Amino acid sequence: MSISGQSDPVVRAVTFADIADALVQGLRDFQAAPFYGLAFGAFYALGGVAILGCLTFFHMVYLAYPLGAGFALLGPFVALGLYEVSRQRETGRTPSPLALIGLMRSRSELGWMAFVTLFLFVIWMYQVRLLIALFLGIGASFGSLQEFISVVLTTNEGLVFLAVGNCVGAVLALVLFSLTVVSFPLLLERDVDFVTAMITSVRAVAKSPLPMIAWAATIVALLVISALPYFLGLIVTLPILGHATWHLYRKLIAPAAAELPLDAEPDAAVNDNVIVLPRAARQ
Repeated sequence: MSISGQSDPVVRAVTFADIADALVQGLRDFQAAPFYGLAFGAFYALGGVAILGCLTFFHMVYLAYPLGAGFALLGPFVALGLYEVSRQRETGRTPSPLALIGLMRSRSELGWMAFVTLFLFVIWMYQVRLLIALFLGIGASFGSLQEFISVVLTTNEGLVFLAVGNCVGAVLALVLFSLTVVSFPLLLERDVDFVTAMITSVRAVAKSPLPMIAWAATIVALLVISALPYFLGLIVTLPILGHATWHLYRKLIAPAAAELPLDAEPDAAVNDNVIVLPRAARQ
């Protein structure tokens, strides 16, 4: 039972084939509603360009790599509108900007999830500065990204910093992925609290660890590659991944009992302690 007093969502296992199918469906949604995908992708890309511009202005361009990697962690929050576009297409409705804005404003728990995401992003950047101070010196500063890369790749301290930083970063990224991969779509669709959403998201990752880790690795790889040409690739990559995340969510979380058709059978993947009845049986 969740904090809000409702039954906990039922988590189902997924396979690598489900991951591939979600990507295919995500591409179809992007092709069906390209305006929304390009708009959200452009917004995300412009955010990356703005951050890089600020780093250049404050002579901290050496933080471009860790900041770029951390920026990818904000993707689930930015893709909220894309989840709703996919959800509306499922029901046969034409996506509407006003409907998107209205729904997201009505889901107050999304704000708490956004706070959790931003908080972990701040921790991400703090640990980067901490590791730089520990391994490269408290007052370490670099005039350019090339100078930073040279120090990191050609000195013992730099190599240790790179190894430890990537390990710590991988752990933080996995934590944030586990907390958000299902949370945002779930909060968008159902009236549950954000704590239940995060717990459900972690349960989903634990239910299918290898496919979900593969999905996380796919997201990171695609976002990193897309960010290389001045973040321009994100204009296309983000919407496809956003739509695909929604379809993967549909595979991970069993439909609510109220959503089942009259002749639906109980889900075979539901655990023994939960019984989902067809709507006709509940009347």
